[in-house]
Amino acid sequence: MLRPLTAAEAYLKEADELLEKGKVEEASEKYYEAAVEAIKVLAIKHKVRAVEEAKGDWDLKTIYEAVGELSRIYGERIMLDWSASVSLVTADLSGDIVKDIAKYVRDLVGLSSADKGLD
Repeated sequence: MLRPLTAAEAYLKEADELLEKGKVEEASEKYYEAAVEAIKVLAIKHKVRAVEEAKGDWDLKTIYEAVGELSRIYGERIMLDWSASVSLVTADLSGDIVKDIAKYVRDLVGLSSADKGLD
């Protein structure tokens, strides 16, 4: 049975479509949003302290603290994926580079989707 897409999966799908159309800047933003949503899912799933202290206020500081805490669970992988994702919105990248970086976003989204509903 098909399940609805998570927000991260929906952003990822939209980013892929934008990149195919050559809309690199818009695709980069959507890939980044996919990464942010994946971090939120993982942070909630693992009840990271930063999220509990922020009381659901997802500002950039909370996201970065959540990534730090998640690195204790997932190791270097989460830091690498997140760092690559951030580069999508902090640098002017070509479509080929964005396509390469998208694999790191896919990894984050995959982690969050694999954890979906596991309590």
